[in-house]
Amino acid sequence: MNFRSMAAVLAASVVLPLGAANATDLEVTHWWTSGGEAAAVGELAKAFDTTGNKWVDGAIAGSGSTARPIMISRITGGDPMGATQFNHGRQAEELVQEGLMRDLTAVAEKGKWKDVIRPLSLLDSCTIDGKIYCAPINIHSWQWLWLSNEAFEKAGTAVPKNWNEFVAAAPALQKAGIQPLALGGQPWQANGLFDVLIISLGGKDLYEKVYKDKDAEVAAGPEMAKIFAAAAQARDMAKGSNVQDWNQATNMVITGKAGGQIMGDWAQGEFQVAGKKAGTDYTCLPGLGLNEFLTTGGDAFYFPLQKDDAKSEAQDILAATIVDPKTQVAFNLKKGSLPIRGDVDLAAANDCMKKGLDILAKGSVITSTDQLVSADTTKQKEDLMSEFFANASITPEAAQKRFADIIGSAD
Repeated sequence: MNFRSMAAVLAASVVLPLGAANATDLEVTHWWTSGGEAAAVGELAKAFDTTGNKWVDGAIAGSGSTARPIMISRITGGDPMGATQFNHGRQAEELVQEGLMRDLTAVAEKGKWKDVIRPLSLLDSCTIDGKIYCAPINIHSWQWLWLSNEAFEKAGTAVPKNWNEFVAAAPALQKAGIQPLALGGQPWQANGLFDVLIISLGGKDLYEKVYKDKDAEVAAGPEMAKIFAAAAQARDMAKGSNVQDWNQATNMVITGKAGGQIMGDWAQGEFQVAGKKAGTDYTCLPGLGLNEFLTTGGDAFYFPLQKDDAKSEAQDILAATIVDPKTQVAFNLKKGSLPIRGDVDLAAANDCMKKGLDILAKGSVITSTDQLVSADTTKQKEDLMSEFFANASITPEAAQKRFADIIGSAD
């Protein structure tokens, strides 16, 4: 059954709740399965369960790139879950356009989401044709370098203050038998690392010319050539990581087996579960210590249309619960991400979270690539970066040429 015919069947059978309905179970699918992520999900489930409904956990092992096709297949195949995670941006765009997702505009208006969600671009990413289709849950930023203080102490060198110092310290780390840079084998990790280099080494203007303006000439130009040279350095430093999952790479930093990792702020959840203290056991450098800009990407929940009135009402309750101030604090403190509300108290935030909050308060934010390019373009980039980081015979020049072609045809 295609998207459009499936939408017609569901739309004909869905009745929007007008009053209280019986509490019900609601299956929620997501890809949060690491230690820190599971702890954060527990806070969401607890908050929803207090409403009288029941969170039925539908965790899918692996990354988002593994989980999303499964989620989409269920929705289009007539077996929709009650709610499902996607990243802010265009990942669920086609499902919304085909009428398979629930309109949350009434819930958003009642909760005054436009007044409290910051930056407003998060809500804009949930909005298609003036209607709101998702509930943002957090702000995640990729632009972080996580460093093991123990590793640098063992190597007899100071903890770096920026990417350049980190690169300079790599030989000392290697001499001490420590992996300089930890990098997992999943394509999205190499792709994310590369985009961090663009922002942190190249700056905001370069990043936006490439991904917002989709300027193929700039993508093929000398400024981007510097980024590809840095990516080649990162490739050399990451050689020998021999792990697949991102949290396995994070664990190398936690245990002092690696000097550092470029990874999003969700890595903080792993440090917290391991009992590590920011500023004492590990160091975080937003913007790689060079250009302190953060992308305001993150996660949001979408709600596929249901045939059952009680489940439809439970969907509205879960959407409101996700944006609730108490839920925002409890979830994001465990997840390591930043809240999507500008009116919550995060006094308990650690040093790294406070750095992120300060950057957010200054307005030093950039739109995430998930919001600027299509899922197809992202997949092409992931394939390229995965090949580049896995194969040292691919020159920076050859990789840049392929990259410029991708940007030239990006949508």
